[in-house]
Amino acid sequence: MELLDKLNWRYAAKAMNGTQVPEDKIERILEAARLAPTSSGLQPFEIFVIKNQDIKAQIKPVAWNQSVITDCSHLLVFAAWDTYTADRINHMFDLTNDIRGFKNEGWENYRQMLLNSYPQKDTEENFNHAAKQAYIAFSQAIVAAAFEGVDATPIEGFDPAAVDEILGLREKGLRSAVLLPLGYRKDEADWLVNLKKVRKPMEELVTVIE
Repeated sequence: MELLDKLNWRYAAKAMNGTQVPEDKIERILEAARLAPTSSGLQPFEIFVIKNQDIKAQIKPVAWNQSVITDCSHLLVFAAWDTYTADRINHMFDLTNDIRGFKNEGWENYRQMLLNSYPQKDTEENFNHAAKQAYIAFSQAIVAAAFEGVDATPIEGFDPAAVDEILGLREKGLRSAVLLPLGYRKDEADWLVNLKKVRKPMEELVTVIE
């Protein structure tokens, strides 16, 4: 029940007060994102943690001038791989083998199947797939933030190409997918803070097939 209580408490804060989130909370939120499941375990994304106010100020105008961009404590940028490559796939499979300390024939066959598939696909299709994986970690970070009592505001309203340029993402083989400011709500400036949370009733959302 504690987690559900915290999820009921959370909302997409429209104003933040600039108070800094303790680093240990940020680390746990990031660790939750790191532990998120992804397709084939490839984790095809990186997370940029923006604390620099000048960089936040550059991003704000290309994110519809939303105040939480500059008033947050930490701005997370989830950046997906621009495409899947043999090097990227091999790195994750090699990492798995190193950590587990052995090679498995079925696992190596699976590696080869991916190598024969992803790198040959259209780069835009690959990016869209990678971005979906980033969203899984993004969602897990939102839940972790709520558990930590930290406000998180999911933001898709921004110019990805502009953010890519500001952070030099294309040179790294990455493209921005979604933003997540973390901080603390500013009650007196937020029109949404006291409004009741609205979600579909369970019977509209869930169908049980037995």
